[in-house]
Amino acid sequence: MLKLYNTMDREKVEFKPVHEGKVSMYVCGPTTYNYIHIGNARPMVAFDAIRKYLEYKGYEVTYIQNFTDIDDKIINKALELAEEPMALASRYIEEYKKDAHSLGVRDATMHPRVSQHMDDIIDMVKTLVDKGYAYDVDGNVYFEVRSFKDYGKLSRRDLDDLKSGARVDIGEEKRDPLDFSLWKKVKPGEPSWDSPWGKGRPGWHIECSAMSLKYVGPTFDIHGGGYDLIFPHHENEIAQSEGYTGETFANYWMHNGFITVNQEKMSKSLGNFFLVREVLEKFSGQVVRFFLLGTHYRNPLDFSDQKLKEDQKALAKLQNTWNRLKLVLQDSSGVPSNMALWESYRLKMEEAMDDDFNTALCIGFLFDLTKEINRALDAGLPEEELLGAQQVFFDFAIQILGIVEEKQAIETVDEGLTASLMELLITLRKTAREEKDFVLADRIRDGLKPLGITIEDTKDGPVWKVES
Repeated sequence: MLKLYNTMDREKVEFKPVHEGKVSMYVCGPTTYNYIHIGNARPMVAFDAIRKYLEYKGYEVTYIQNFTDIDDKIINKALELAEEPMALASRYIEEYKKDAHSLGVRDATMHPRVSQHMDDIIDMVKTLVDKGYAYDVDGNVYFEVRSFKDYGKLSRRDLDDLKSGARVDIGEEKRDPLDFSLWKKVKPGEPSWDSPWGKGRPGWHIECSAMSLKYVGPTFDIHGGGYDLIFPHHENEIAQSEGYTGETFANYWMHNGFITVNQEKMSKSLGNFFLVREVLEKFSGQVVRFFLLGTHYRNPLDFSDQKLKEDQKALAKLQNTWNRLKLVLQDSSGVPSNMALWESYRLKMEEAMDDDFNTALCIGFLFDLTKEINRALDAGLPEEELLGAQQVFFDFAIQILGIVEEKQAIETVDEGLTASLMELLITLRKTAREEKDFVLADRIRDGLKPLGITIEDTKDGPVWKVES
């Protein structure tokens, strides 16, 4: 039975989708004014693994992740660079995709952009005004928080407590300091759209509501994002969405924990702000993904180069086992046997993932499986007894967690080491051929092909090369 931690309930609950056999997910995406940082990468990777496990369980998953391509941060950055805001946002959307693919994150079913959904947003704001949940003041439209009786149910915040810590600045037009913006009156030089209240642009919170309701609403299964979005963003989404539809917005709310750097909050002022692009210059996408999934998604995670170096070594053990297993089984077409042993590991990893998507525990069982596979390989077990191991390893390490490369080409980081290893393999192959052990000789040659390396036998002896 699959259980997940629902922020609304503050406990793990059984997962029951709105529609049997289908899962609808909406995960808040980035505001595209810069390259993504390592904190952005955590929900990207965590919810990607969650999505892939749900698909492994047999669900048809509709996964929506938006791009906020109009926002104060985008406008300010565009002014700074003397660039059009929409052009800047589009450029960083493409850079986001590059980093996401490097981390093994699959494209969402759909990536809606705010700028492409103005009609939906305006219609939603207009309906909220008509229903009495929102009001217009000279072209600015605000959601009246006290008009929604359940406000605070996600964050467990009391309106009176919130009110005591808030104030209305002199000249501010809101009826209550807690009210939030749905539509902003245009300012000079800003992008704007026509609306019943004059030219302007949407507030941040209404954007996600309009896009999620359009593609997976009115009630959908999972709404995800970082812990910092619980309040006010997700709280405000609930108020305006349920005010608009009169129905429950999302049934399950999932939030990933923060990333710190050497136990401190990541910030530019502290000089500990790391872009994914910078981290990928030192470590592969699989290592970064392994690091992010090596801690349960709800727990805090501390980032450091040292931790990534340790993870790089640990991950190499998994990759080496997979490469070794593939070398032995590359030509196998037998019927799997001894399945009970390997399926016991599948069961353990499924139980870990069924318990609120515990990727950290799942990875631990994957290392146990790796040890068992290596023992079997050392013992020279028949190929048919290893086929089950290959399938379990593939399902979790490659398909779901995405931390092992199915086909890994040799990286020429250390060309001398690569050349030495190849010379050793060529010598072993030559000895095998001289002893008429053509099975072993062919296995060495054929085993290098998936790694992008070919060996050609010429009159001057064998020659190897890395295919581009």
